Amino acid sequence: MDKRTSDNAPSNSITTGSGTSTSKDSFATLVNEGFRAGQRIAKISVVTLISIGIAELLMGYISGSVVATADGVDSMSDAMISFIVLIGLRFARRPADRKFQFGYHKVETLAAMIAAIGMIVIGIFIAYHSYEGLIHPNEIKQPIPTMIVLAVAGVISLHRAFQMRHIANKYNLLSLKTDAKNSIKDGSASVLGFLSVLLATQFGFLQADAIGGMVIAGFIFSVAYVSLKQSSLILVDAWHNPVSADFIRRLVEQKFEGDVTVRSIKLRQTGMISRAEIHVEMDGKKPLSEVEMILLNTEKAIKSRMPSMDVILVIPHAQRQS
Repeated sequence: MDKRTSDNAPSNSITTGSGTSTSKDSFATLVNEGFRAGQRIAKISVVTLISIGIAELLMGYISGSVVATADGVDSMSDAMISFIVLIGLRFARRPADRKFQFGYHKVETLAAMIAAIGMIVIGIFIAYHSYEGLIHPNEIKQPIPTMIVLAVAGVISLHRAFQMRHIANKYNLLSLKTDAKNSIKDGSASVLGFLSVLLATQFGFLQADAIGGMVIAGFIFSVAYVSLKQSSLILVDAWHNPVSADFIRRLVEQKFEGDVTVRSIKLRQTGMISRAEIHVEMDGKKPLSEVEMILLNTEKAIKSRMPSMDVILVIPHAQRQS
């Protein structure tokens, strides 16, 4: 095989900790492992965020801080989003049945889309609440405990978020990637809240508290937009990795140089896995057994380089007469 082909493999396959592509035999095991790891971190996320949210809401109520209350609402909403992701990952592990004959993998993508919509709703609420605080600023009571709660919440949230992002990237879980981005945003918002309270109480800039809440709302909208766009494209079968089709074309034509020409390639992503429909042209006079062998070897060649391709349908056509 041409070395250029092997060096330019697309990056849509799941990789192991060492960064090497897994074989097809171990890919199904890796998919299940990814779902289990995703569920574990999602469970931890739900418990952690609820605890942080309660602490921030209580401190926001005691101190009258808009940004602490906004961050508490954000944390509670993030807990709900993590719960939605957890349910989506549970469903995605189910095997195919009569009703869902291609499996439940897209439920994970649907969970990511629902989570993004939920983030938008929460963002609107926080933005409105922060606007009221900007028009009618209040003095913050108990500033030191408020800043301590926000600082601790930020550290815990960021630590958990980076753990989640590592698992999401390792196993290519879209809903968990959405949750990880949301969690990084949540931790960053807590740090921002700390700075807002510091400015409001130590430097007399009372509006900083409400401005911090509005910036948090902006964070939420930006993460929700990216997640909503990506998940909706997958749900309508859009393929956003053109390098993969070029790679498959080169791989097949170089392996069967002179014997096979790729007419067209259609790719479709379904959660963690992908599917391909490849139309190839070859000499119509070839024996059926030789055609079958070429089709089988084509499928094996692609799966060996792209293990995330769960189903590959290779359709032969007679070469067009010039």
